[in-house]
Amino acid sequence: MKLVRLSILLVILSFQQAAHAWGFYSHKLINRVAVFSLPPEMFGFYKANIEYLTEHAVDADKRRYSDSLEAPRHYLDLDHYEAVLPVDTVPKFWKDAVAKLTEDTLRAYGIVPWHINAMYFRLVEAMKNKDKERILKLSADIGHYFADAHVPLHASENYNGQLTNQYGIHGFWESRLPELYSDDYDLFVGKADYIQNVQSAAWQATEGSFAALDSVLFFERNLNNKFDADKKYSYEQKGANQVRVYSKEYAARYNKMLDGQVERRIRASIAAVADVWYTAWVDAGQPDLNTLLDKAPEKIKDEERKQKVEEEQKVLSEQRMIGRQE
Repeated sequence: MKLVRLSILLVILSFQQAAHAWGFYSHKLINRVAVFSLPPEMFGFYKANIEYLTEHAVDADKRRYSDSLEAPRHYLDLDHYEAVLPVDTVPKFWKDAVAKLTEDTLRAYGIVPWHINAMYFRLVEAMKNKDKERILKLSADIGHYFADAHVPLHASENYNGQLTNQYGIHGFWESRLPELYSDDYDLFVGKADYIQNVQSAAWQATEGSFAALDSVLFFERNLNNKFDADKKYSYEQKGANQVRVYSKEYAARYNKMLDGQVERRIRASIAAVADVWYTAWVDAGQPDLNTLLDKAPEKIKDEERKQKVEEEQKVLSEQRMIGRQE
């Protein structure tokens, strides 16, 4: 257990670089750390491919620049349907939801819990077939979607504070705060557990985000009203550019008000990702993944990874997402 904790600490330290959007920092961290919660029968294969799972944790976000169907898979605007919990307006099963609300409506306001469930079934099939390429691709993608389900602002039409004069809060919560404080997070979540019902677990994550939404918006609005406007933002060097960011003082105050909320949601994401990988493996009949080890790709060197991230950022900065802009 001490070895696992040390390994996770080294993972966190290796990520202490300029954070990008949630997809370019926390998603990679979540997928990477989730590997250390897997049982020995899975750990060898996933650890051998940990660089792939890390780098491809953001593939789903990249598809948002080219695939018009991708965006709704990342969120569910529960505040479009509900004022408060419990969620009793939206049917939990896809066919029932389509019958009641129509597929166009569902896709307009997000489908993340249903998509997670669909991805889980695909991963089970890939495990049964011992299809290494699909196992890795689907594992990386389902990790991304399950992590997105844990973000409070992915449960709201007001996803970037644009409806309440809090524009920019999305990146503040899911990028700036982890950038500043993730080295203090305890990301050891223990061993993966079997999920009795993946769809219910996906809904639980989404509803948990909805429950946290009021705090995310209220605390920032309250802080903004009391804070010196001239000190709210600062400029920091990001690569070759000077960029405006929420100041460290403002971030520290907001982080204290949230009382560990970001850390809790990241920890919950890590546990959920490890759990769904493990559940798919069990439901596939516990195939021997060690037979696929000889096909594992070589690790990506640190310098190659850094260069790849910089290239990705340059390409994405020159494009616009299709659909919701975050």
